[in-house]
Amino acid sequence: MKNVLILCTGNSCRSIMGEALINAKMGECVFAQSSGVKASGTVNPHAKALLEEKGYWRDSYHSKVIDTVINTPFDLVVTVCDHAHETCPMFPKAVKTIHVAFEDPSGKEIEEYAKTLDLIEATLLPIIQAELCG
Repeated sequence: MKNVLILCTGNSCRSIMGEALINAKMGECVFAQSSGVKASGTVNPHAKALLEEKGYWRDSYHSKVIDTVINTPFDLVVTVCDHAHETCPMFPKAVKTIHVAFEDPSGKEIEEYAKTLDLIEATLLPIIQAELCG
């Protein structure tokens, strides 16, 4: 089982969506966690509702700061927003880091959350598959 970290700024929407999608769709080869470089401490309610509707939500998902996972031996770190990419911390053990940015749907129409989720699934999951599942 490979470990991947999905890193964003606030860890409230895009990174949580990525974590949930990877765990729901790729759980046979990858375990995903998410974190924020400046975690908000809350999950966006629209993102959570969408993930619940799709059956991807787990009660263990929550917004957390990078310090809570920094010592986890990740096989891959993915930054999903430009700010996280620019401020991604150094990990104690060398780890491959890639950047795949998604626009933040926060504050936009509710349909934008579903579009973002679909885009994350269509774009990020094949990359994770190629990187970690061969």
